[in-house]
Amino acid sequence: MTQKPSDTITGERGGGLSRPAALAIVMGVLGASAVLGRRNAPDPSHPGIRSWYKRLDKPAYTPPDAAFGAVWPVLETGLAVGGYRLLRRPADAPRNLAVGLWLLNTGMVGGWTELFFRRKALGPSAVASGAMIASGAGYVAAAAKVDRTAAATAVPFVAWLGFATVLAERIWERNRSDGPDKA
Repeated sequence: MTQKPSDTITGERGGGLSRPAALAIVMGVLGASAVLGRRNAPDPSHPGIRSWYKRLDKPAYTPPDAAFGAVWPVLETGLAVGGYRLLRRPADAPRNLAVGLWLLNTGMVGGWTELFFRRKALGPSAVASGAMIASGAGYVAAAAKVDRTAAATAVPFVAWLGFATVLAERIWERNRSDGPDKA
């Protein structure tokens, strides 16, 4: 079978995107998310963010910083695998909805770090965490109609968002009286 020029983008059978095209999109999305997340990280390269975060009154069940550093790459890898699988599926309304929700959720991760760490907007970041549970659950439901494995790769993400929302709300509550620039 001779490959047509369009097959390099859509794959051999005219279904979803080709492997290279889907991989390029996933890598671009992950790269953009990583750049934004890195820009807002409470690590030694951002001493102002780091000292503000360390001074926040956090509940005892707050994981150590190393746990966050270990969990997020795993969660984002799961989202990337799901996004890749969806992009490889033939384009139709259910697949496009699932891809759109995948992009939304991936973008919201970076947006949350901007709200919480850079803008120190504890209330809005807690609300955004709750919205991410809804959009994450929507993504799992939409992806399940197209590719159950893609949906399954996002379940840990949604579960972590549940925990992260409780944590963000408690941090907001504990630090609310001192305003957004507390500490």
